[in-house]
Amino acid sequence: MNIFISGSLAYDRIMNFPGKFADYILPEKIHILNVCFTVSGMVEKFGGTAGNIAYSLALLDEQPVILASIGKDYDRYFDWLKKHRISSEQIAIVSSEFTAGAYITTDMSDNQITGFNPGAMKHPTDFDFGGIRPDDTLVLIAPGNLQDMIGYARKCRDKGIRYICDPGQSLTQWTGEDLREWIKGSYILISNDYELEIIMKITGLEKKDLLEMTGHLITTLGEKGSVIICIHGETLVPIANPQAVADPTGAGDAYRSGLLKGLAEGRDMLTSAKMGAVASAYAIEHYGTQEHVFTREDFAARYCENFGELV
Repeated sequence: MNIFISGSLAYDRIMNFPGKFADYILPEKIHILNVCFTVSGMVEKFGGTAGNIAYSLALLDEQPVILASIGKDYDRYFDWLKKHRISSEQIAIVSSEFTAGAYITTDMSDNQITGFNPGAMKHPTDFDFGGIRPDDTLVLIAPGNLQDMIGYARKCRDKGIRYICDPGQSLTQWTGEDLREWIKGSYILISNDYELEIIMKITGLEKKDLLEMTGHLITTLGEKGSVIICIHGETLVPIANPQAVADPTGAGDAYRSGLLKGLAEGRDMLTSAKMGAVASAYAIEHYGTQEHVFTREDFAARYCENFGELV
């Protein structure tokens, strides 16, 4: 099955401050805030929604197509994708911009200050899906260029392609009208529980109203698992137990990879969501969003440990 991932590609620059932000931010002087935090070093990781989801799908022996823009500093990311057998053919290179970058500083109390430069992500990719078989295609539209997010949903509806809405961090950019139109006709609307509340606030809709516009609502609940909601009711999906908890960042993207893999294999929604839970567990065990590694055999064994045999 053809799997397309529309979203972002980014470099995550992760820094640690060996102190506490609160010791240097004075509430009575917040109106003239001027601080500098000297960090102990910086680590660069590959990130972005499209990159993260494609990475775990590649571990599951899929060959997803990334629809995203990348900047003039693309070479390191392309080398990484090639190493993991992920095509860069449909990634648009924007020579006038740097690749999107998140600059994340964490203090000793696990508080974070993040600066984000969208860079090349400001530029749409505008893939037309020409010659693609609708009955053999899945498209996941993750946070990225807003013009692409809106346009790809419209193209999928016009061509009868199943698409999954994953608004995530893009929610602050939407109007209620555009968000309602985007969701209408989708196969799945996936978000975490906080994002779902924001979606309902922006659109003015309740869950039952959203279900009239999409086939399924899938809501991730962190350590409580996830829930699948459809017209027939709700099904709680427990987590797959991680062997360690290093960093929850990227767990949601890994969940989407497992979910997509299950759907691409023709599995039912519950089994696919359980596969998402297993992929998520691997991501949690490592620091960074594309640092976990597993074979398909490892994955099947971990699924069996948590949910029974994957047949």
